[in-house]
Amino acid sequence: MRSGLIDRRAFVRGAGLTFLAALKPGALMALERADAVYASGIRAADGSFAVATVTEKGRIIDQVALPARAHGMAFSKATGKTVAFARRPGTFAMIFDPWNKAEPIVISAREGRHFYGHGTFSPDGQLLYASENDFDDNRGIIGLYDARNRFVRIGEYETYGVGPHDMTVSDDGRFLIVANGGIETHPDFGRTKLNLDHMEPSLTLIDAASGRLIEKHVLPPQYAQVSTRHVDIDASGRVWFACQYEGHRNDLPPLVGHFARGEDLTFVPLPDETTRALGNYVGAIAVNRAENLVGVTSPVEGTSVTLDAKTGKVLKVESVPDAAGIAPASHGFAVSSYEGEFLGQHSDVAWDQHIVRIARG
Repeated sequence: MRSGLIDRRAFVRGAGLTFLAALKPGALMALERADAVYASGIRAADGSFAVATVTEKGRIIDQVALPARAHGMAFSKATGKTVAFARRPGTFAMIFDPWNKAEPIVISAREGRHFYGHGTFSPDGQLLYASENDFDDNRGIIGLYDARNRFVRIGEYETYGVGPHDMTVSDDGRFLIVANGGIETHPDFGRTKLNLDHMEPSLTLIDAASGRLIEKHVLPPQYAQVSTRHVDIDASGRVWFACQYEGHRNDLPPLVGHFARGEDLTFVPLPDETTRALGNYVGAIAVNRAENLVGVTSPVEGTSVTLDAKTGKVLKVESVPDAAGIAPASHGFAVSSYEGEFLGQHSDVAWDQHIVRIARG
């Protein structure tokens, strides 16, 4: 697998302007008329990979080619920049402007690191934070990239955990919140999980200015195989997290929880039938701040669940075969699927695991 990392890195560095082709001119008019659209990684019908922008009606506007499969997305409200991160253990991330005002930029993970598929911008858009793996030392890392200087890597922080996946930043930019899934991996073994018998899932709150650990919430021993994977923040600043269970499939572990600074973790007591409908696996989480809702999806059993963020009560459970990404919509949530469904519209693509709502600044 290490040679694969080198091959992908060489591809990105050598592709040049051919790879960094601008968005199609015909898409610009549709984008200019849209106040908000979505972006997601896709696999096209011919097997190639790209990032697609899609309207609130589920219509694909345009695509930008990628060298390999993407995973998570990040959007800067301050600058309009959008990032597609490679799927673990990928080593590239592509930054592009959905409104075609700048040529895409591709960055590579430094030697000895790979991306974990997620990241976030500082609120002012000047920094990009990326979850990374120091795979030889088995350390979670946050890579720091200067958005003002073509996303040059300028440093790193520890995540104070193993296997960081998703991460976000507080609205005021003071704190980074990381979901350390607790699963050890190494690119020599592909996507194999190496420590399922002694996982260390946690959630950490980190000072964004210094990288100092503020709080670490380790899951209790009975939930040691509940991998903390994805996070989002509601309008009150409360962090919501979603989990994937690595234990016996007949167990009914907690899959969704929340916390605020200075509080212990609180797990949402989902009904047993809802946990079963999620297949012990939440693949994505999103908060609709305007409506105070939390949404989660699971491709395992093909389910989308909507919760009341105030009470944790289950408001809606929907069957969405191969449910993938989720992001806030004008009402409720936009949900994508591996089968090409997006907001009820079908396209001849496979949407990847995550989508992001992007709005004009």
